[in-house]
Amino acid sequence: MSVFKHEYRAYTGSVTSLPSRIVVLARYALEEAWSSKITWALFIASMLPVVVYLVGIYLANNPLARELILRGGSAHLAINASFFLTVLHSQCWLALVLTAWIAPRLVSFDLADSALPILLSHPISRFGYVLGKFIALFSSLSLVTWVPSLLLFAYQGYTSPLPWFGANLRLAFGLLAGSVLWISLLSILGLALSSWVKWRMVATGCIFAAVFVPAGVGGIAILILRTKWGLLLNLPSMMSQLWQRMMGLPNSIPIDREIPNAAIATMLLLICFVCVVMLYARIRAREVVRG
Repeated sequence: MSVFKHEYRAYTGSVTSLPSRIVVLARYALEEAWSSKITWALFIASMLPVVVYLVGIYLANNPLARELILRGGSAHLAINASFFLTVLHSQCWLALVLTAWIAPRLVSFDLADSALPILLSHPISRFGYVLGKFIALFSSLSLVTWVPSLLLFAYQGYTSPLPWFGANLRLAFGLLAGSVLWISLLSILGLALSSWVKWRMVATGCIFAAVFVPAGVGGIAILILRTKWGLLLNLPSMMSQLWQRMMGLPNSIPIDREIPNAAIATMLLLICFVCVVMLYARIRAREVVRG
């Protein structure tokens, strides 16, 4: 039958809402991320420190166990702000390793298989596509950062013989805010870098390089120019200072190396802006091939 003899009519059925479309993308992105055995291996490895911290909290608050195992000594098991800062540091840096593996799986495969034009031909915008991937990566990183950190905090409050929970709520807010800020930054950075590299292993290396190479350049700038502002290129140092302030701890870095909160916030916003520009330029419904 000829094409012109067909009668085409507009679809009149129910239309899914925009949030539900984003949830579908996030669901399939999560399935893709966790379909790898390496993802599960990294997740289990990230939980091992949590088990160690859990045992430490148990020993610090159980006199009988402390007497049997530690022979009454518990000075090195003080559960305080420094302890939870260590928890935050270890889990957030393990989240970087998980990001370097998961983020390329979420975007690089779509680029390598030329799937973006097909995905974006559906009623989903570039923002919706990126948001769905972001939700999947953010949710995965939450499982190794603020979720176990707050569970450890709650367990310490439960086992402590003192009214510890109410007196240390600031630590809980610091753990949550610091973790959310870090994994949000990792998610947008990982997606942006992965969108420009079709090869997954190369994208993994680029994510590590984006964190540590500028830190090395900043260290060189500090030595040559004798200025503390080189620390603005050192993401680990900036986040360490920010985490300490969020949790009410004194800064362990010398005064002449302290970076104001406003400068750190400006630098983080600049990083996010660059990542958004990279995603906007790369995530599109067509691909231009120049021969």
